[in-house]
Amino acid sequence: MSQSRMPALFLGHGSPMNVLEENIYTETWRRLGETLPRPQAIIAVSAHWYTRGTAVTAMETPRTIHDFGGFPQALFDTRYPAPGSPQLAQQIAEALSPVSVQMDQEWGLDHGAWGVLIKMYPHADIPVVQLSVDGTQPPAWHFELGRKLAALRDQGVMIVASGNVVHNLRMARWQGEAGAYPWATSFDKYVRENLVWEGAAAAHPLVNFMQHEGAALSNPTPEHYLPLLYVLGSRAPNETVSIPVEGVVMGSLSMLSVQVGG
Repeated sequence: MSQSRMPALFLGHGSPMNVLEENIYTETWRRLGETLPRPQAIIAVSAHWYTRGTAVTAMETPRTIHDFGGFPQALFDTRYPAPGSPQLAQQIAEALSPVSVQMDQEWGLDHGAWGVLIKMYPHADIPVVQLSVDGTQPPAWHFELGRKLAALRDQGVMIVASGNVVHNLRMARWQGEAGAYPWATSFDKYVRENLVWEGAAAAHPLVNFMQHEGAALSNPTPEHYLPLLYVLGSRAPNETVSIPVEGVVMGSLSMLSVQVGG
């Protein structure tokens, strides 16, 4: 069992083009991979595996999923051949009991998962199991799943969740580097200011994020926000929370990253 507790990360993943590009965000992901304790395995929670019910990838060799369109061929040619871990998949299922967890043999690693891991761990030599995000469940349920996964952090397992706490592509300013919308800036600030919460989970401002006036525009659908709750749910009382990098791009896409522990 125990080595030191692995950190838990939420990474604002942004465009798939970050796989091919180098910028402040990809440099931060790379630095995290180089400076944090090396995990024995990774649980990936991505906005892009949004399901009815809960599943984990339980195959030995998960495929690289190119779940996007209209990008350069070099992006489709990129593979992230990290091994899977059926053993870890079973441990996750046991940790989440009594939630029913499907042992999935079809999915693999989508770009929300491998798109950040390819920068952190480019050799793809750490086992990765992806956990789906059940879109039928309320935010508090996802936070509680993070709490149930916390014990695995004491067994050499790192949680790497990815999404964007502000994600409104319909409002995105695709041309140039126009400033962020006021509602995007306001909601992003709200998230940053409420990452540390020592009260009851039911009252957590970020579990109840839809109470913020900018939430509906910042998250027209919740799948890019919910992965953050797994990381916050896994936090032990008084455990440190830090922000490795932040910023809003295209006016309506937050690149905020959050680190718990480490």
